[in-house]
Amino acid sequence: MTTTRFLAAALFATAPAAPASAQSSPFHDLVAIDRAVTAFTGAGIGEPGGATLPVDRRLRLAACRSPLSLDWQGSRQDTVLVQCPDAGGWRLFVATSGSARQMAAAPPAIARGEAVTISVAGDGFSVAQSGEAMESGAVGAWIRVRTSARATPLRARIERPGLVVVPVD
Repeated sequence: MTTTRFLAAALFATAPAAPASAQSSPFHDLVAIDRAVTAFTGAGIGEPGGATLPVDRRLRLAACRSPLSLDWQGSRQDTVLVQCPDAGGWRLFVATSGSARQMAAAPPAIARGEAVTISVAGDGFSVAQSGEAMESGAVGAWIRVRTSARATPLRARIERPGLVVVPVD
C-alpha cells in the first residue's frame, strides 16, 4: 500500500504544471480581435471604414500571450492583417469597407439602393443580371448586392459606376 502511494505521489510531483493560459481557455477571444480591429480602423463593424463582418465565431485560434499586431494589408487598405507574434502564432485577414482616408478621398461610384448590373464572371464565361446595391461604395470596393427583394445578398466588387462583378475562380 505504501509503494502505491509513493508511486502516485512521484508521478504527481513530476507531472508538468498546466500553463495559466491553458487553464482559462486554450483559444483566443474572438470578440477581443473584433475590438482590436475596431480600435485600429476607428470604425465599428458594418460602419464605413470598419470591418464588414465580425470574425467568424467558428474559428479556434490558439491563445496569444503577446499583444496582437495589426496593420493594413495591401495598398488599397481594405483588409486588416491581425497577427499573433508568439512563436508558432497565427495570422488573420479581416475585410473592411476601406480605410477612413480612402473613404473620404474616393467618391461613391454606386449609391445604396441604386440599380446595378451584377456580372458573374469566370474562366471563359460571364453572366449578367440586374440587381440592387445594398451599400454605397467607390470603384474597387466590395459591397453587398441582391438580385431581388427576397434574394440572399451577394458580395460583389464595384468595377465601374453601375456595374459590380462577382468573380468565380
